[in-house]
Amino acid sequence: MADPLQLSTHYTVVSAMITPAFFLTATASLLVSSNNRLARVVDRMRQQLATLEDTVDERARDYLEARIILHRRRVRLILTCLQLLYGAMTAFVATSLSIGIDQFTDYRITGVPTALAMCGVLLVLAASINLGREARMSVSMLDAEVKREFDRDNPRKNKPSGPA
Repeated sequence: MADPLQLSTHYTVVSAMITPAFFLTATASLLVSSNNRLARVVDRMRQQLATLEDTVDERARDYLEARIILHRRRVRLILTCLQLLYGAMTAFVATSLSIGIDQFTDYRITGVPTALAMCGVLLVLAASINLGREARMSVSMLDAEVKREFDRDNPRKNKPSGPA
């Protein structure tokens, strides 16, 4: 007959190994969101590249080139986020494995699972900060685009009024 105390230890270890799955789920959600953001930015940049090819007006070309440069920065930022998130996924999977290995080695690597979990959480934190930066860039670009359209549609608002 199996020792109930030993069974309890195994269930505790298995439960501990499942805990990183919550972090994995959150990280996977951020990965999906980031991949979608990347696809949207790349699509928008390709649209503007196509428009740039057909644009002859120098001011319009300068504007499009500046927008494309900003999109490239956003793409790089999102790529960094994706790399950080994949690193976090790796750390969380390694956390789960190290918890199991720790039990089989009579708890000789006690700090390893905790260190791996902390590494994963720090990577998610860094990715989240960068996603916030990218979102701020996106909103700034949108604000500039709206302002440009308003200025183009309402040239009277841009001209100083004469003396009253």
